[in-house]
Amino acid sequence: MSDSPEPAGGPPVSRQEFDALFESVRTWGRWEPAGRGAFNRVTAGHVRRALSVVRDGHVVPLGRPWDTVAGPDNAKPALHYMSDLGDVEAPEPSTHKDFLGADYHGKGVSHLDALSHVAYRGRLYDGGTARELVGAGGAHFGGVSALGPLVTRGVLLDVPAAEGIPWLEPGQAVRAADVLAAEAALGVETGEGDAVLLRVGRFRRRREVGAWNPDEACAGFHVDALPPLAERGIALLGSDGDSDVRPSPVEGVHSPVHALAVAAMGVPLLDNLDLEALSAACAATGRYAFLLVVAPLNVPGGTGSPVDPVAVL
Repeated sequence: MSDSPEPAGGPPVSRQEFDALFESVRTWGRWEPAGRGAFNRVTAGHVRRALSVVRDGHVVPLGRPWDTVAGPDNAKPALHYMSDLGDVEAPEPSTHKDFLGADYHGKGVSHLDALSHVAYRGRLYDGGTARELVGAGGAHFGGVSALGPLVTRGVLLDVPAAEGIPWLEPGQAVRAADVLAAEAALGVETGEGDAVLLRVGRFRRRREVGAWNPDEACAGFHVDALPPLAERGIALLGSDGDSDVRPSPVEGVHSPVHALAVAAMGVPLLDNLDLEALSAACAATGRYAFLLVVAPLNVPGGTGSPVDPVAVL
């Protein structure tokens, strides 16, 4: 990070400056089908390239445990209860069944944001009007079922590891220069069709210090980090936070990285990943690129899905 102190959230960005940035990274009209956005970048060639980085066959799950406990970072806990304890159906064999439910767009559940999840100035990715395309029955554009599974090369931007610290403090912004410095320190470079995962060390800090409200303060990308990622042609962006630094540096825009990535660039997001095991595995091997598999639920009209992505080194 920069040696000079910065305000929480990083340098302020005016709404006019943000709108110009939005236009500079916008990819509307580029792909068909548009509802898959930047997932269209991942071709069979990209999949083969991703397979070629696997050396050890070490499989690392990236999803958080299903969190049913309320806390400052889990305002709407996931649900899990038993619906059959072997006493509902006819005996032999007895069966045990359970129910799962989640209001997953928050800070407690590892999930994928589809392109219908975010609109800016009333427009979804590719320019459609959100009020016309998303209603009580779900999304008619950019739903998670349109995305399907993704198999591509993943890159871990482990900024704390590159800085030699355990985690970034809540409110610390990852700037464009920090992205380049982390790539250089870790010996990895992001390319077209890659999935970029930013580790800020949120869950290590949570385990060692305790939970806090990440809606109020969380490390993440400053908006000036998005143009270089857009130039690289990434397909997916994720983090152990939700990619946005908080508090937001843009007045009147509470999640500006969401707006830039999803609504402008057509890049889906992975939120609330637990990247601690992946960080340790990458440090042990000295390799920060891996095969990444993301398989969201096939929910027609869904604005996203809980996920447990898998990295293979």
